[in-house]
Amino acid sequence: MASPLLSATVKSARLDIVEGDITGLALDAIVNAANTSLLGGGGVDGAIHRAAGPALLAECRTLNGCKTGQAKITRGYKLPAKHVIHTAGPVWHGGGSGEDDLLASCYRTSLGLAFEHELRSVAFPAISTGVYGFPADRAALIAVKTVVSELKAGTRHVERVVFCCFGKASANHHAEAFAEFKLT
Repeated sequence: MASPLLSATVKSARLDIVEGDITGLALDAIVNAANTSLLGGGGVDGAIHRAAGPALLAECRTLNGCKTGQAKITRGYKLPAKHVIHTAGPVWHGGGSGEDDLLASCYRTSLGLAFEHELRSVAFPAISTGVYGFPADRAALIAVKTVVSELKAGTRHVERVVFCCFGKASANHHAEAFAEFKLT
């Protein structure tokens, strides 16, 4: 795995920002920015399905999809991660359709599944910032704020959360969010 570009500690959890491919992370779980069908797609969703192999799609077919803002968990199959937490992020419609709350819910429900399954490490991509058009800077703030809030509340304990950014711009947005929440 790539070295963290930035790290912080919240309660007893370590938060890292890394730039790279989420499919190569050997953690308890990686989060898939899925569509509501959970049957694969483009971007990170397609990359995760390709790397995990056809057994992931077969298991996803049994889950009956996923509502926007919710999450479901599967095995990781051929991925180095033990599990995949699939969350359906919101499509950006200008910010007046509850997109912020739905995006925050993606992070909360994903952490909830990690907690329920006693997973100690989880990596998040920049959910909804690709073809769903969510502004990347706004999404990074929501991601960091939600994860920090859950960790501080003690309701979702994991030992390590990785914000896995596919490019430098995304990593910079997450670093700015760390600074805004005084995590640097």
